[in-house]
Amino acid sequence: MSLRKYIPTDVYKSVYDIDFLTIYQDNIRLIFLDIDNTLAPYDEDVPSKEAHELIQNLQTIGFEIILISNNNKKRVSRFSNPLKIPYVHFALKPLKRGFKRGLKYSSKLYNPQQVLVIGDQLMTDIVGGNKMGFNTILVAPLKKKSDIFTTRFNRRREQRVLRKLKKHHQAAYDNIHKIL
Repeated sequence: MSLRKYIPTDVYKSVYDIDFLTIYQDNIRLIFLDIDNTLAPYDEDVPSKEAHELIQNLQTIGFEIILISNNNKKRVSRFSNPLKIPYVHFALKPLKRGFKRGLKYSSKLYNPQQVLVIGDQLMTDIVGGNKMGFNTILVAPLKKKSDIFTTRFNRRREQRVLRKLKKHHQAAYDNIHKIL
């Protein structure tokens, strides 16, 4: 099994800790942003004031933002509408399909090096972004206790992958382990 697909470009404790000015200077222009346990716990239906401010700041910097989630349309639209940004629901991450749908919502064509995926799961967000050739950032989940069944299942699979990374890619493991 190739473990490279599980290795994010970078890791941060929270989406709110990311240095987005530096990322913009690195020519990233489009951000696919996960919702559940990245921007908000599963049990929060609407964006917090902090999430609103983050999205506004990212847009002010010059990023185009698209929310991407494996969750259902009702959940994702309820979260997205107050932010007034496009979204992809039922994205089926880590498959490419949802990301390709999201690229259709973007205002222009981007090459993969200009795209960033930010999420809290190795098995969905990071693998999916890496499959597309995008930059990826793993953040620690906001509230693991709010995880739904499928996410809890993925987190158990993630632990097996982390053990293999520790054995074969120690630096990547150390980088990921410091936020989890």
